[in-house]
Amino acid sequence: MKLHGLTGGMGMGKSTVAGFFSARGVPVIDTDEIARRLVAPGQPALAEIRQVFGAGVLAEDGGLKRDELARQVFADAAARKKLEAILHPRIREDWLAQAGRLAAEGRALALVMIPLLFETQAEAHFDKVICVACSPAAQNARLAARGWSPEQTRQRLAAQWPAAQKMARADLVLWAEGALRASEQQVERALMRW
Repeated sequence: MKLHGLTGGMGMGKSTVAGFFSARGVPVIDTDEIARRLVAPGQPALAEIRQVFGAGVLAEDGGLKRDELARQVFADAAARKKLEAILHPRIREDWLAQAGRLAAEGRALALVMIPLLFETQAEAHFDKVICVACSPAAQNARLAARGWSPEQTRQRLAAQWPAAQKMARADLVLWAEGALRASEQQVERALMRW
């Protein structure tokens, strides 16, 4: 089975592009989804996060206060490294296991959507790396539409490689700006080549 990594900066259109691949029968493993599952109430990762970051990151129902944890880790690189040490190995173990199951099913191609692909040195696991990109103006507008302040956007973007660096390292760049159909056509052309 060919396993491709799908990456790109926040707000650049990874989920939209992944949806286009999925609609054409390509299984997509979403590492953000894995991360959400790993921090659900009762999970060992959540208990470890509470131990490291304190009870203030938990809501009354025992769930994670994502905004509070984000506030801490994006303002402090050392705190972010602690969170990454808790989550990244577990996330990688999970997506590798899912990819193994898809290969055992005889799938020809699967994608792993992994925002921090290069930052976590995961590229060796992939046959190809696809980077989804857009202009900084479009990215900032999309992140503002999520309700992020300019400071939140700056902090989060500082935690990732610049888009140009990801684009330079990728095997294929898909430009996700303008009409959705344009992005969809890029996905179709990529699948025809593969």
